[in-house]
Amino acid sequence: MTMTYTVVGAGGFQGGAVVRRLLAEGHRVRGVSRDGRTLPGTEPFAADLLDAGRLAAAFEGATGASVTLPMLEDPAQAEAMAATLVRAARSAGLGRVVLNLGNRVPAVPTRVAVFEGRRAATETLLGSGLPAVVLRAPVYLDNLLAPWVAGPLVHQGVLGYPLPADARVSWLSHADLAEATLAALTVDGVIGQALDIGGPEALTGPELAAAVGSALGREVVYVAQDVEEFATGLAHALGPAMAEGVAGTYRWIAAEDPSLYAESPGTKLLGVEPAPARAWAAAQPWRELA
Repeated sequence: MTMTYTVVGAGGFQGGAVVRRLLAEGHRVRGVSRDGRTLPGTEPFAADLLDAGRLAAAFEGATGASVTLPMLEDPAQAEAMAATLVRAARSAGLGRVVLNLGNRVPAVPTRVAVFEGRRAATETLLGSGLPAVVLRAPVYLDNLLAPWVAGPLVHQGVLGYPLPADARVSWLSHADLAEATLAALTVDGVIGQALDIGGPEALTGPELAAAVGSALGREVVYVAQDVEEFATGLAHALGPAMAEGVAGTYRWIAAEDPSLYAESPGTKLLGVEPAPARAWAAAQPWRELA
């Protein structure tokens, strides 16, 4: 049956993947972004996650909504966005809300703003009584497609990433995030839960390098990139404040809990089967990216 879904963050990589999956399923999609930019085949809609009126209008007539929480340096702003989302969804009578945090949340409070903003947003949404699901992804395989990662991979056989080499990560692709989102929008038994989702394998850095190397047809070595060097490079793409926020999560993982991204029990609960890293890597146009 064809439904209408609203996707907030439709202009981004994660939201765009959700849009493509919903369209492939034959659904109508209202693509929401701050400037109204979205993918072809969707109804474009300009709205802000801090404007309850516009957001409610974006939700009007939709069966459910997928919302990607932006990367924010201020936990209070993340909490305010979640509160606005609650007001808008309640006003529109939305049947289900799926909030993608784009990261995990440690079990205990930290001093890392990115983590704590996501903790606050989760508590606000799930405590509202709305029919809602929160998805907590690990690290995205698609991060490896960035030129500063793909270039050294292809030309030097070096996979550099700011995670300890022995940290096990259930790497997930954007496409499989979209599959999990579709399930969270439709399956029974998941409302009211925050689900840790991820790929089928918890790989160390060298194991991930071997998976990518098999796609490239060459040996690839893993190098645990210095977090400060990573932050400096990322600042050119995201700006200094955003880059520092992301870097803070990697510093915490290295110092406090390298296992944060290892387990993904929510994947099985949703009934989805993400692709292994080796299969994902084999499908990527590495040489075009580098």
